[in-house]
Amino acid sequence: MEKLYQLWKKFGKNFEEGGKLHNLSSFYDAFDTFLFTPQTTARRLGAQIHDGSDSKRTMILVVLALVPALLFGMFNVGYQHLLATGELVRGGMTAALWWKAFGFGLLAVLPYIIVSYAVGLGIEFCVAQYKHEEVAEGFLVTGFLIPLIVPINTPLWMVAVATAFAVIFAKEVFGGTGYNIFNVALITRAFLFFAYPTQMTGDNAFIRTDGTWGWDGGKTMVDGFTGATPLTQVATTTETNLMPVDFWTAMNGLIPGSVGETCVWAILLGGCLLIVTGVASWKTMLSVFVGGGVTAWLFNQFGPDTAAAHLPWYMHLVLGGFAFGAVFMATDPVTSARTECGKWIYGLLIGFMAIVIRVLNPGYPEGMMLAILLMNAVAPFIDWCVVQANIRKRERRAVESQKSKVESQKGGAL
Repeated sequence: MEKLYQLWKKFGKNFEEGGKLHNLSSFYDAFDTFLFTPQTTARRLGAQIHDGSDSKRTMILVVLALVPALLFGMFNVGYQHLLATGELVRGGMTAALWWKAFGFGLLAVLPYIIVSYAVGLGIEFCVAQYKHEEVAEGFLVTGFLIPLIVPINTPLWMVAVATAFAVIFAKEVFGGTGYNIFNVALITRAFLFFAYPTQMTGDNAFIRTDGTWGWDGGKTMVDGFTGATPLTQVATTTETNLMPVDFWTAMNGLIPGSVGETCVWAILLGGCLLIVTGVASWKTMLSVFVGGGVTAWLFNQFGPDTAAAHLPWYMHLVLGGFAFGAVFMATDPVTSARTECGKWIYGLLIGFMAIVIRVLNPGYPEGMMLAILLMNAVAPFIDWCVVQANIRKRERRAVESQKSKVESQKGGAL
């Protein structure tokens, strides 16, 4: 590895000041810090670096946490395809069909990952080169998130357009990584949802029947099969006590939905990694679930006579993108609250707003996307209120301490 590193550094001299490829120094720096631990150290009397961890390695941990949801999502895409085309009957899974389902899903999801990274990183590299700055590492996670939160039937050109819009108008115009107000991946999803609503909703949005790369092409859904998500069924039904799936089926995730949002077990596994490594705040995660659960329970008791209001509170937490949003979206360190008290308030409000949107607005059966984006805008105000409250508390404490000191001095003089 040392020889490889020395060879890489020798090649890097071409990108230094006066080198043949100096104008492309941002490209080299991006790959250098991604492939190798930074070799820089602080000055002797300055702040000391205790390890080689940096933001790129933090982002890699988030990507690793997303892998279980991605792998299960690939399998579920193929599983739903086999169900829709009649090749598989529930409970009749064999080893051959398992591998066929996973292979189909792999080929279906892979183009979305390629398009997401190609468009997003392409813009990031161009902007960094234009500004003569280092390439930011924020899109390492964003590019991985985008394929997981879109329906599998979304045309690739739409994903490319939405990704470009989000990176340019929700990130770069604010100054790049660390300065964006809104979660970039969610802006991508919001752009798709409002610009192309027919492609993002309906029975056909979450089921791939047209094949991938020529595999199983031309097949259509069998008669009577519905690809609507459970939340869509709840939002559109006239029944008041509809239970589209049971709790354990929702936990296991073998239901229609966006690629990475269906399996709660895989999401929680990734969440444990984020908490253990200190990358994400458990306070934000827990408060989202608490806020959502309490709000859903209140609607169960006092809400309108609709299926969404009567859906058990615990079902709201495992259906749709609620768990995925709580673990991977609400905890975004750039767009979420940063004060410790603010994290509790921020998460509780996200859970509250997500359920309110689900129950009171059937046009948005999901709710989690809009709730997080709304709280992204409010997060700085929450932190400001927490800081101001802390300042006032310290001021009162200082005044009381001064009064006690003066009184004690008077008592001593007497």
